Amino acid sequence: MHAPQTDPAATAAPLGDENEPLGGGLKQRHLTMLGLGGVIGAGLFVGSGAGIAVAGPGIVVSYLIAGTLAMCVMRMLGEMSAAMPASGSFSVHAERALGRWAGFSVGWLYWFLLVVVLAVEATGAAQIANQWVPGVPQWAWVLLFMFVFTGANLAAVKNFGEFEFWFAALKVFAIVAFLVLGLLAVFGVLPDTNPVGFTHLTGDGGFLPNGWSGVVSGVLAVVFAFGGLEVVTIAAAESDDPVRSVARAVRSAVFRILFFYVGSMLVIVTVLPWTAQQSGISPYVTVLDSIGVPSAGTIMNIVVFVALLSALNANLYGSSRMVFSLAERGEAPKGLLKVSGGGVPRRAVLASVAFGFVSVLLNLEWPDTVFSYLLNAVGAVLLFVWALIAVSQLRLRRRIEREAPERLVLKMWGFPYVTWAALVAMAVVIGLMLNDDGARPQLLWSAGATALVLAVAGVRELRARRT
Repeated sequence: MHAPQTDPAATAAPLGDENEPLGGGLKQRHLTMLGLGGVIGAGLFVGSGAGIAVAGPGIVVSYLIAGTLAMCVMRMLGEMSAAMPASGSFSVHAERALGRWAGFSVGWLYWFLLVVVLAVEATGAAQIANQWVPGVPQWAWVLLFMFVFTGANLAAVKNFGEFEFWFAALKVFAIVAFLVLGLLAVFGVLPDTNPVGFTHLTGDGGFLPNGWSGVVSGVLAVVFAFGGLEVVTIAAAESDDPVRSVARAVRSAVFRILFFYVGSMLVIVTVLPWTAQQSGISPYVTVLDSIGVPSAGTIMNIVVFVALLSALNANLYGSSRMVFSLAERGEAPKGLLKVSGGGVPRRAVLASVAFGFVSVLLNLEWPDTVFSYLLNAVGAVLLFVWALIAVSQLRLRRRIEREAPERLVLKMWGFPYVTWAALVAMAVVIGLMLNDDGARPQLLWSAGATALVLAVAGVRELRARRT
């Protein structure tokens, strides 16, 4: 048990030099590609259409704003994780910075987020597979995917790394190929095409057809697509050289992620009028069809399918390591600490996938009722997690400078001003969600889930002080 803490700031956990009981095996290439591919998912390939519909060409600005915020969060995480690698990543950092309640709250909230979203990814991948092989029912595909990736995560961690490396490589290749084809179309280099130029950026209502309110709505539509970047800092603890690995992965990923997102949006709204996008159809498919790429829909279905399986694999990994870290600190059942000879927390993997199976069943049987409530309950949790990351970085940076400045091998830009600016931006997004009829229920449900976890954390604190 943890000792009672009367002043979290004064008695925060030490910076620590803990030896992780988990096995190493992740190479630099694994982490680098995980950092690049971790946020390139179905939210970009499919969900970006909703942002274009409300912002028009201004979606480029929306992605720039949301991407900059995500980059700042990743840099904060990189700074703390390079200085103090831990399988619990930001949950451990929050405990060290703010006290036991913070580590408990952010850890369980993030675990809950991952295992619920895991069901969405498994179901989405199964729907695509069912289109290809309609003779196999959707539930059978879900079962197959869950078993395959559970097996991969129960084996050596390098298996997870290899899966993610090749998944991410395919996604990165798809984005790069799309950017190249798009630029060739803009300048009329492709066969049987005329130069498009930049007329679509200012035509059809102008660059901001719905004004700045459209850009703001676009930010709300796309900001959560950047979720997933956190897994690279969780994985760093199981790399051969955690400090250097996470620093390199964050440095290499930060600007490239923004380039992929903003660059591909710029290509989409330049090649075609923003009004040409159709509801329910990936804007990438629309663009590829327009420039004559054969079987564009099938190609993008394959890419989205891989993106969903990649996210499923990464979320299962991240959730198992998070709950294992919670168990290490006495915030989850100690039975989850069982580690295999190869350093894999198998019980933590099974606990996470068990709840994942429950979520999948809820999604298949009651997608519009029970599962809808669960999904709303985690919808905005990512913002609360990011906010605690920023607050933790504000507190820990000063401590590291004072106690172990040599650990600051990767520093947050413009500290503390950029960190404060990121926190203000998160508060603005939350305020905008409150004023948006579509986003408000999601925010309120997520706030309720957060309040419940915080209440449990408070009760635990009171009991700890009485013992």
